[in-house]
Amino acid sequence: MKIFIVTDIEGVAGVLDFENYCTPRGAFYEMGKRLLTEEVNACIDGFFAGGATEVLVCDGHGHGAIDPELLDERATLQRGAATPVWPFTLDETFDGIAWVGQHAKSRTPWSHISHTGSFNVKELTANGVAIGEFGKMALAAAELGVPVIFAGGEDAFAREAEELAPGVVAVGVKKGCNSEDGLDEVSDEVYAKSKLSAIHLAPKKARKLLREGAKAAAEKLRREPDSFKTNLMPPPYELKCVFRKVESNPDFPAVLYQRHDKSFIGALNAPYEKE
Repeated sequence: MKIFIVTDIEGVAGVLDFENYCTPRGAFYEMGKRLLTEEVNACIDGFFAGGATEVLVCDGHGHGAIDPELLDERATLQRGAATPVWPFTLDETFDGIAWVGQHAKSRTPWSHISHTGSFNVKELTANGVAIGEFGKMALAAAELGVPVIFAGGEDAFAREAEELAPGVVAVGVKKGCNSEDGLDEVSDEVYAKSKLSAIHLAPKKARKLLREGAKAAAEKLRREPDSFKTNLMPPPYELKCVFRKVESNPDFPAVLYQRHDKSFIGALNAPYEKE
């Protein structure tokens, strides 16, 4: 049983903000990387305990956030853009796809450090359905026939995953404290600063729950592979990206599109078009 893990850092328990924990210039960036890698290791251990025979970890954070020195030696690590970019190195040989450290999509109430690609994105839709970073990869996996089996990250992301991919085993490790009230028209910088309050599980507790969830997901995949469903809409595909005001670039376009007649993955790799 071969599992593909997508990682991010903003949804990790103990990662308190973006500036200090999620960027190379941050005072606690190395701590953030360690916290993520330990959550990933907990999930790797759970997947193997549940019957996995191979695990690939795809470091999905923009700056990179997996510490290779700390990574469980049973896993392999992929970093860097593939050609084409989407769906990175995921293919039909994988039996399941999982997420660790993931944050919710932009415009999600009670979320923490939530965004879609960057803080200047107000909303991304696929055929009219709002999706986030998770949704892009989950729908790509669905096109390949790879089920979404596990979703670990903030509570708001766990709910997002359950809605798009019924049957997924979801584990939340922190909960955002702020709603979305009044945030639709603010700039990217203001939006980023408004999403920094959360209540976190202790990292050791989070890892325990993540391991249990990963083990349960692997066991469920072995016993009930058809219980995992991802709601991939029929073609043609249109991705519509609506942007916030960008304080550093007032001429930035308000809306961009990607389209493909037959393939969702094709749409992800299509050039951007203006309205």
